[in-house]
Amino acid sequence: MLKKSSLVLWGAALFIAWNGLLLLFLWSRPTSPPDGDLLTAQVIRLAQDAESELERQKQLLHQIHRYSGLWGRRHRVPVTPKPPPPPPPPSPPQATEPGGTVLPVLVLACDRSTVRRCLDKLLRYRPSAQQFPVIVSQDCGHAETARVIASYGDAVAHIRQPDLSDIPVPAEHRKFQGYYKIARHYRWALGQVFRTFRYRAAIVVEDDLEVAPDFFEYFQAAFPLLLADRSLWCVSAWNDNGKEQMVDVAQAELLYRTDFFPGLGWLLLAELWDELEPKWPRAFWDDWMRQPEQRRDRSCVRPEVSRTMTFGRKGVSHGQFFDQYLKFIKLNDRFVPFTQLDLSYLKKDEYERSFLPKVYSAPEVRVEELQGNRRRELGTVRLQYSGRDSFKAFAKALGLMDDLKSGVPRAGYRGIVSFIYRGRRVYLAPPSDWTGYDPSWS
Repeated sequence: MLKKSSLVLWGAALFIAWNGLLLLFLWSRPTSPPDGDLLTAQVIRLAQDAESELERQKQLLHQIHRYSGLWGRRHRVPVTPKPPPPPPPPSPPQATEPGGTVLPVLVLACDRSTVRRCLDKLLRYRPSAQQFPVIVSQDCGHAETARVIASYGDAVAHIRQPDLSDIPVPAEHRKFQGYYKIARHYRWALGQVFRTFRYRAAIVVEDDLEVAPDFFEYFQAAFPLLLADRSLWCVSAWNDNGKEQMVDVAQAELLYRTDFFPGLGWLLLAELWDELEPKWPRAFWDDWMRQPEQRRDRSCVRPEVSRTMTFGRKGVSHGQFFDQYLKFIKLNDRFVPFTQLDLSYLKKDEYERSFLPKVYSAPEVRVEELQGNRRRELGTVRLQYSGRDSFKAFAKALGLMDDLKSGVPRAGYRGIVSFIYRGRRVYLAPPSDWTGYDPSWS
């Protein structure tokens, strides 16, 4: 079958060829001199013949157009218009500072238009757009949140998680559908950062976090430590026991190792994502990170005074811990020049040589003495627990978070939790012959 365009061309060619032959015939007729009447009659007849032939050719050409149109409509394959291609992903910018490494900030967003509060502080305190590009990954398809993110223009890169469908879950987990979607979003967004954009490391922030003035300074200084010490697997901006009365704001530069994965503003390397991605969980990703199979005896760095605070009471956790703990977390307000400090004391061997003797040389007191504010002359003290129940009882009595994940206390290192109580340093610690965490304590 000829295509429509071919039919039209052949019809036009036939029309021109026929008229050419007609004119050639007329010009080649004999030119014997007829009388005047005969000549007039022949001219009239020839004109009528030519007019009739032209009309017939017009009808033929019209039929060719009509039939080719009908054929095209009958055989046309419906074509679904392709959606416009997505905007190209942001190219990983190169750090312009000497020796600087690009550390993108990945903001996980969903349906909170208050993400503006998070983004405003990130952009306000960011020292370099080249070294700290902000990538907002949005799930949920919430239009108002998308408009807020778009209002920042080129200051942030806006990517969208494409799969917004519900996830099949066990019947007993129907009320936890949100946790499944969060885990799916994390997997996709981290995959974009490390697989598509190919960054070396990333700082992960959620849309309900506000950052401190030295947030970027802290992570920039800790990044080389994370590279150098393979017994570390993350750097976190969060202190789980960071309520204002439980931290020493005068020592905002103080940092710790912790065996508990804090999250809530954390730095990871691409190598860790290589390890975690193949086995990433379908839900409850943060508690999964705290399991021994993932932690593998590695630690994170965490601050004395938090470099993030959460303002998101409403969420999939329905405000769990928010009113009792989270809304009281102290956000650091004093800039600490971490990049000018020596952080080598946080390397495992050096840290244990200094931290453990400091803890176990502190005088031991009873919880009643602490609560009664007695024996103040001792200064820094130690409160010893012997098991799960005593830990939980002491933690609750002193205002600490008392839950354990795979046996690890929040903010703890080798079972030791450091905090301020009534203005003095206290170490809630296991016996000095501690041999490891017991996952059954969870």
